[in-house]
Amino acid sequence: MLLDWGYVAIFVIVGAGMVSLPFAIIALLSPRSSFPHKLDTYESGVEPVGQAWSQFNVRYYMFSLIFVVFDVEIIYLYPWAVVARSLGASAFYSILVFLAILVLGLAYAWRKGALEWS
Repeated sequence: MLLDWGYVAIFVIVGAGMVSLPFAIIALLSPRSSFPHKLDTYESGVEPVGQAWSQFNVRYYMFSLIFVVFDVEIIYLYPWAVVARSLGASAFYSILVFLAILVLGLAYAWRKGALEWS
């Protein structure tokens, strides 16, 4: 039992090393610059005007959120489509329920106007 926890401890130590070692190497090898324009907002050669914080319309957020939801559903739909014939009728009906929920979500977003730009 103790040997099993030893393996877990080794994995944790190796994982922590794999995370911290690149940061340590970057901290040691990266060039340092005390140039005052290095702290500017954009470093593009153009003087920044105004504040760096600006407000975006909530439509952009809603549209991107809906895109992510339907993009992620493709991740779950594609493997099912690959093995659909071998799964049988119950898998077919379960994916129909899944697609029905997604269509209802799309209809809800459409009705609320989340897909309109104007």
